[in-house]
Amino acid sequence: MRDPAELLAAADDGDRSAWDELESRFGPRMWAVARACGLSPADAADAVQGTWLRLLQNLRSIRDPAAVGGWLMTTVRREALLLRRHDLPVISSTEAVSELDPAAVVLEADDRHLLWKTVSTLNEPCRTLLQLVANDLGNQQVASRMGMPTGSVGPTKARCLEKLRTLISLQETAQ
Repeated sequence: MRDPAELLAAADDGDRSAWDELESRFGPRMWAVARACGLSPADAADAVQGTWLRLLQNLRSIRDPAAVGGWLMTTVRREALLLRRHDLPVISSTEAVSELDPAAVVLEADDRHLLWKTVSTLNEPCRTLLQLVANDLGNQQVASRMGMPTGSVGPTKARCLEKLRTLISLQETAQ
């Protein structure tokens, strides 16, 4: 596994595998941050895609390439908040505004981080399949991307989720 600074340099040189590794390493956390900001799956996809675009635009100006993970999380949070701001309804002075509980948002993001960290320990095809399913792709799209029959997606997903449940259960009993 290459370090983030090395990945950024390789990505800047056009190395597709570097982009893939960056996405594999940071993509699930970016999705978790976007969703923790209260975005729908479609808006979360826009926030994550916008963040990747910002990285592409700023590849050479990242001050600390080793800390690109933090940069990505901050950027996706900003993208998400911008999207939320555009979607907020106009509130009259007589209406109450319910705020997201910041502690709950942090705990949910932490839980999602732990979940995706656990998913990343799974072997293939489970790791990729669960990432695709979490991105709200249908069985046909998952099957196409993974090169498997559409009818195999459901049973494979069930087996992968059972493996994930077992790992999470083991982690919870170890704590």
